Amino acid sequence: MKKFQYYAILKQLLRWTILVFPTAVITGSVIALFLWLLNLAIHYRFAHQWLLFLLPLAGVAIYFIYYYLGKNTEKGNNLIIEEISQSGAGIPKRMAPVILVTTVITHLFGGSAGREGTAVQIGGSIAGMLGRWFRLNEMDTKVMLTAGVAAGFGAVFGTPLTGAIFALEVIAIGRIQYHALFPALVASVIADMTVAAWGVHHTPYRIDIVPHTAYFLSDWLPMDLLLIFKVIVAAIAFGLSSYLFSGMVHEIKGLFSKNVAIKWLIPFLGGVIIIGLTYVNGKQDYLSLGVDPQYPAAITIPSAFQAGGADTWSWLWKTIYTTITLGSGFKGGEVTPLFYIGATLGNTMAELLNAPLSLFAALGFIAVFAGATNTPLACTMMGIELFGGEYALLFAIACFTAYFFSGHRGIYSAQSLIVPKFEDPDPTKNAV
Repeated sequence: MKKFQYYAILKQLLRWTILVFPTAVITGSVIALFLWLLNLAIHYRFAHQWLLFLLPLAGVAIYFIYYYLGKNTEKGNNLIIEEISQSGAGIPKRMAPVILVTTVITHLFGGSAGREGTAVQIGGSIAGMLGRWFRLNEMDTKVMLTAGVAAGFGAVFGTPLTGAIFALEVIAIGRIQYHALFPALVASVIADMTVAAWGVHHTPYRIDIVPHTAYFLSDWLPMDLLLIFKVIVAAIAFGLSSYLFSGMVHEIKGLFSKNVAIKWLIPFLGGVIIIGLTYVNGKQDYLSLGVDPQYPAAITIPSAFQAGGADTWSWLWKTIYTTITLGSGFKGGEVTPLFYIGATLGNTMAELLNAPLSLFAALGFIAVFAGATNTPLACTMMGIELFGGEYALLFAIACFTAYFFSGHRGIYSAQSLIVPKFEDPDPTKNAV
């Protein structure tokens, strides 16, 4: 009996490996192209700063691209989450090229956005297309879409294990469907390998060694309780910043939609506001991804890991820039800006708490993301994949604390609530 059981398991694993392999290779190849184009666009803007003045017109162009070509893909990541949680009309094939082009346009002209949303939509679109070609049933189609999300996320950040866990965890708060774990992991690993095979590399990050500091309990406890306390305090701030970011994105979208009758004016006004903000603070550090420096002293994600690498309010400036960019209709993603917000806030919190700076920048990097997406497991794993496993416990403490303090609303409105993060003290009210 067991032999037949193992045969069935082996057959199922082989079947899913064959099914997700083309999805992963194609997704990885498209994301390699996307990352190359994105890098090209960002550095071209560095050399031609006047392009920022065309950001309002770029927003109008993006509006009409979606109006004529991608109207049924406008919901982006939320559409993919909805398709996985409850099947609908399917994922349009045009989603991948439309989001790729409009994201590059956003960054070329200085919009503050990310790249994860684009990668997830590329992976989901390709998975949906191949799922229809393979004539998969409804359940298998959901698994294939999950694998596509994993492939996109794992490939764009170079974190394959995180990509797999993220794809499972992001669908619903409080529930992970492990039946899709193997296809998601295979797809994420293969997509990441494909990006590497195309010669596209990811930004490396490093945490300085934290020296052991003796205190009055050192002789009895192996863990530094004072450091853990500081991590919890900082993580509360990370969670609250996640809450602020998610709330601002939704509120700005609603504010524009309610008060601007001519819809193509919304991205135009968003672009004008971004230009005005840039002149208010006197620098372009908060435009685009925030990974590569436009000039030697620019504030970026890598610079936040060093002393003096961020201003006290850099995290707030980036929050404002990104929520206006995305809330007014520009395309991209939220995750890389969340990395920026978290790393710079971690830099600030380290100064306030007299804590290890690069460690707290790393904690903010992953914890703000955890709170905004409600994916603490994936973000803990991201910390291990990006920064090593020495501080895995601190990564988990920061991510789960931020997760609880970010509330139930995240950046993905389609994310369903299965198990509340906490019980409402007033039983007459709903959990959310």
